[in-house]
Amino acid sequence: MSSKEEVQEKEEKIRTLVRELPDDKRLKFFKESETKLKDPDTYATLNYIFIAGLHHFYLGKWGRGLINIVVFWTGVILLFTDYTGMGVIIIIAISIFELYELFKSQAIVQEYNNCVMDEIYQNIQKD
Repeated sequence: MSSKEEVQEKEEKIRTLVRELPDDKRLKFFKESETKLKDPDTYATLNYIFIAGLHHFYLGKWGRGLINIVVFWTGVILLFTDYTGMGVIIIIAISIFELYELFKSQAIVQEYNNCVMDEIYQNIQKD
């Protein structure tokens, strides 16, 4: 992942390019981006919910979300077997990973939105 400054610079670069578009293309850009951009607070809320992985689905990362949920529930299931210690370790590990993503949620979603805006801009340029 890029640093916060790099992400903000990329966003500003895209916004500068969009400002240079003709009015009709700029309107099209904003209409498309309004429906496709994601909210960092929603991402953080989904991350905060104890069921690990929901925030990945919000950004369309289905594979990562499924892996996250499977690992989490594997840890929960292991709590009720002879491998309780392994279950605790798995749940702690996934929780630490989730906490990292919770604290970086603003940058993660901003980077995602930059990619979406860049893709929309490139498509509008082709038209």
